[in-house]
Amino acid sequence: MLKEFKEFAMRGNIVDLAVGVIIGVAFGKIVSSLVEDVIMPPIGRLLGNVDFSGLFINLSSTHFDSIAAAKAATPPQPTLNYGIFINNVITFLIVAFAVFLMVQVLNRWTKKPEAPTTKDCPQCAMTIPLAAKRCGHCTTQLA
Repeated sequence: MLKEFKEFAMRGNIVDLAVGVIIGVAFGKIVSSLVEDVIMPPIGRLLGNVDFSGLFINLSSTHFDSIAAAKAATPPQPTLNYGIFINNVITFLIVAFAVFLMVQVLNRWTKKPEAPTTKDCPQCAMTIPLAAKRCGHCTTQLA
């Protein structure tokens, strides 16, 4: 059983998947930083100095100035953190777009020309299979 597991784990696909996951996690951190530190501050400023991560609806009867204050209360008070949700949606959209662009580039690099499966008859110019010995249209003997 251990031998079978080793063979399974050392297959090329599993190693490729592991490398992809590790790179994906690191890439996710970069994109999260891009969104939180570079993209969201100008958007918040354009919308009147709004920090999306601080937007919440207090679901308790006690007033709190921030999400951290509500969570620090004893017992922690419930809040609806829609600003964090907005940040996560924007992060997801940017990650999805970046992955789309990366896949497009990889597809261009790895695109191989398709091998032809047909050829033209030298006598009648009709399309025939590559393996044909005789043209089905004009019956010319092919080399």
